[in-house]
Amino acid sequence: MIPALNEAPNLPTVVNSVPTSALRALGWETEVIIVDNASTDDTAAVAAALGAIVVSQPERGYGNAYHAGFRAAKGDVIATGDADCTYPFDSLPELLGTLTEADVEFMTTDRLRRENRSAMKRSHTVANYALSALSRALFRNGLRDSQSGMWVFRRYVWDGVDVKSTGMAFSQEIKNAATRAGYRYLEVPIEYRNRQGEVKLNALPDGMANLRQLFEHRFRRSAGERPARYERRHTPA
Repeated sequence: MIPALNEAPNLPTVVNSVPTSALRALGWETEVIIVDNASTDDTAAVAAALGAIVVSQPERGYGNAYHAGFRAAKGDVIATGDADCTYPFDSLPELLGTLTEADVEFMTTDRLRRENRSAMKRSHTVANYALSALSRALFRNGLRDSQSGMWVFRRYVWDGVDVKSTGMAFSQEIKNAATRAGYRYLEVPIEYRNRQGEVKLNALPDGMANLRQLFEHRFRRSAGERPARYERRHTPA
């Protein structure tokens, strides 16, 4: 599942990087869902021409896009990433293998490795480290990268968490909600690549919104919470 706001030029590269044939050979039938988040370019038309399922979300916001996309998803496992060519969809066979072999329910990814530093602005790197450190302190789940936008998880996890964010804070909230709810979880490193096209992140307002959301979520009590179970692997299986 890929949220997209004015990403028409990137979509051929992104959609074609999903290894549907390799996944099918491993027993995974794949649907590629592009959530068009009120784009003003040809995002929806390009996605449809590439054979993707197009979900329209006229209310802008990263979290809004995912709320709409998850309602439309039919698969037992959902994998996510952005439409800006930064996330390695070509690694999905290995990531799904890890999800299965490690017997986890929610798997997130870590971009904050030395070899990925050139793909992220220094100011964004510093902000990611700071927000991730605060998230670990508040939620005690050990995750190194609370802001990563690539997750692979069992569909039922989404039905078992209460994620309220409509903007960029959605990314940290779904991780903290899943780990706080007690689902078996894992964080694995990935290659993070250079962004293509226009940057949509509004660093200061998005960062402040994420900061506020962390404290609001930490002190919000949700039904059915239980201690989280965490495993970390340094390399995918």
